[in-house]
Amino acid sequence: MADLNKLGLAEARDALRKGDVTSAELTGACLTAIEGAGALNAFVHHTGDLAMDQAKAADARIKSGDAPAMCGLPIGIKDLFCTKGVPSQAASRILEGFVPEYESTVSQNLLDSGAVMLGKLNMDEFAMGSSNETSVYGNAVNPWRRSGDETALTPGGSSGGSAAAVAADLCLAATGTDTGGSIRQPAAFTGTVGIKPTYGRCSRWGVVAFASSLDQAGPMTKTVRDAAIMLGAMAGYDAKDSTSAELAVPDFEAALTGDIRGKKIGIPREYRIDGIPAGIDKLWQDGIAMLRDAGAEIVDISLPHTKYALPAYYVIAPAEASSNLARYDGVRYGHRAKLDHGDGITEMYEKTRAEGFGAEVQRRVMVGTYVLSAGFYDAYYNRARKVRTLIKKDFEDAFAAGIDSILTPTTPSAAFGLGEMTDADPVAMYLNDVFTVTVNLAGLPGIALPTGISDNGLPLGLQLIGRPWEEADLLSTAYALEQAAGFVAKPQKWW
Repeated sequence: MADLNKLGLAEARDALRKGDVTSAELTGACLTAIEGAGALNAFVHHTGDLAMDQAKAADARIKSGDAPAMCGLPIGIKDLFCTKGVPSQAASRILEGFVPEYESTVSQNLLDSGAVMLGKLNMDEFAMGSSNETSVYGNAVNPWRRSGDETALTPGGSSGGSAAAVAADLCLAATGTDTGGSIRQPAAFTGTVGIKPTYGRCSRWGVVAFASSLDQAGPMTKTVRDAAIMLGAMAGYDAKDSTSAELAVPDFEAALTGDIRGKKIGIPREYRIDGIPAGIDKLWQDGIAMLRDAGAEIVDISLPHTKYALPAYYVIAPAEASSNLARYDGVRYGHRAKLDHGDGITEMYEKTRAEGFGAEVQRRVMVGTYVLSAGFYDAYYNRARKVRTLIKKDFEDAFAAGIDSILTPTTPSAAFGLGEMTDADPVAMYLNDVFTVTVNLAGLPGIALPTGISDNGLPLGLQLIGRPWEEADLLSTAYALEQAAGFVAKPQKWW
């Protein structure tokens, strides 16, 4: 079989079980693709030898008839997940040299299910960013280009390396994390599928924390079926994570009937924002038509507190970040600044954090510390928490009225050029999350999938938002939309 790295998880799994291909061959094809894709800067810590050892072990497991869902499938792991014996830096200078002695629960679940780890993937520093331009490793680059234009584009953020690697067929799938859209926005920018599960479905243990009440791990894949397979392997209760839900993990793949006759799909009027590009609006209308043609009932709904979501998010997320990032002080691990004679512990903290954190992380830590400070706690943080409760209630009311899932755009534009937005007001970059942050604030599952191409040849994605814990139903609706859209475009190789 040629171009083995271009297979998806489901195709590769079936080929492995039939004996048409070995995991060692699949892994070798991916490692060769990674070697030739330095221009994308997607993989930042390479574990080729480890991957080949895991592939051989997986081949032995398959031969013996003991082959779990992900057995022998080569994937990439976002640098936010701690991986035993492999550098785990969260794309930050402050964690330089940190090599964990333990494995995150999600990556351990994947390894237990036979997955092969090709290496660690680029990302925004501490997952703070929407364009993968805040990484200590440098920018990850989108494999897609605008028609007739050589401009390097963002793969989105913070899971930009994961998205670029999957879109460029460097791995069969990858892990991502989503705090305000960091799986779904990069998926939309790269023509891939990304699902953010219900908060608590996947363990956060061993995942470097950004905002603890919002962060959630999820898969980034080539198809909805692949997302179902990988989510099943990643998810599960974990006693080490106090926010993990003690719920059985359904067979997500078996739920992919694609039969959505009679399902009620909500279209929120508040997502029709001023200045939405015509291409995004048309994509949305086309998606509505596809779901209606598949037998779903389209219902206009209201989520009245949507307009407060971005301001609430950009109070809550930095507040939690400033608290979580207090542990990086140069004392126990990671980077420590060189000190002058006479410097004390205060100077060590200040110099280490000034050197170790990039500008965006510093900005968010300062905002977060400010909103948590004595005079402003009630005015900002507590008010944002109240708004969050109202946003959650909007969704609860919609679902209580019989809505099964909600269809929205994923992003307000196609992928933009690297550097195009970083020099502008940071708030302009934050607006990229306008359609995605509500899902994190409400703790709901959301999936992004590619359904169209922009006028200049770039992929565009739609988002489906589901009821809490009903990822199986959400994936089935996404599968129906994927079948109707028939998106098969791939980036033209230039790297």
